[in-house]
Amino acid sequence: MNRRWIARTSALALLTCLLLAAPVAALDNPQSNSMGLEATVSTAAPTQAATIATPSNGQTFTSTPITVSGLCKTGLLVKIFSNNIFVGSAVCAGGSYSLKIDLFSGRNDLVARVYDALDQQGPDSNTVSVTFNDAQFAQFGSRVSITSSYARRGADPGSPLDWSFILSGGTGPYALSFDWGDGSANDLKSVSFPGVINVSHTYQQAGVYTIVVKATDANGTTAYLQVVGVANGTISGSVSTTGGTGSTGQGKTEILWQPMLIAIPLLLTSFWLGRRHELYMIRRSIENSRSEAQ
Repeated sequence: MNRRWIARTSALALLTCLLLAAPVAALDNPQSNSMGLEATVSTAAPTQAATIATPSNGQTFTSTPITVSGLCKTGLLVKIFSNNIFVGSAVCAGGSYSLKIDLFSGRNDLVARVYDALDQQGPDSNTVSVTFNDAQFAQFGSRVSITSSYARRGADPGSPLDWSFILSGGTGPYALSFDWGDGSANDLKSVSFPGVINVSHTYQQAGVYTIVVKATDANGTTAYLQVVGVANGTISGSVSTTGGTGSTGQGKTEILWQPMLIAIPLLLTSFWLGRRHELYMIRRSIENSRSEAQ
């Protein structure tokens, strides 16, 4: 057996062990003096539809908002449409979703649609028809409404998240409240006329947040919209989809101990090879000594 080859093999095995045993840090974002590469991998669109379990078909309501909930595939974005108009969104967590939505006066045909991270749409849910008897609409003839072209938007922590909302109906001036779901104070805004309302918020920690927007006009009629804000990065802790109490997740460096499990057998193998080589050399020396003595 070649002594030099065995020594090199043992050293290589030991070096491999040391490299694998070293803790590996999972970094949230590219660090300074580094480069990042981003790519999108095409996947099939969702095939499993969400369901609407609440409210029940045929229910009548006299006030808003109402709660819509049902089953869905975890991780997908659930958008609720009333009369084919977007009225709110939530992230599916634990196989279900729940959110509060506004209703239009009269009949509302509710449908839940699921979307993946690439914004690919899955099949529609069952249609649930409910009725909203709006006393304020009968009194004032026009009810304020708020919607958005976006159900979910994201930005890096520390960078502004810009959002546009569309305000219509009702009578000005309007008072708007924006709850960004991260525990910060609500942003308040007053506008005189309906139209596009541009707002911005900066999240400090990575997470998925429930954003709740409320609008009140001069007659006291109200509008309500719930959407999803995302602060990019590694999320620790559970994700909440409860309005106004969005859960935050702080990015962190994680130590991966799996390599240690691989390194231990290699370390034992390296020790065994070295020990075997040592015994071999001792026997070789004894045999040579005996031969010389004879």
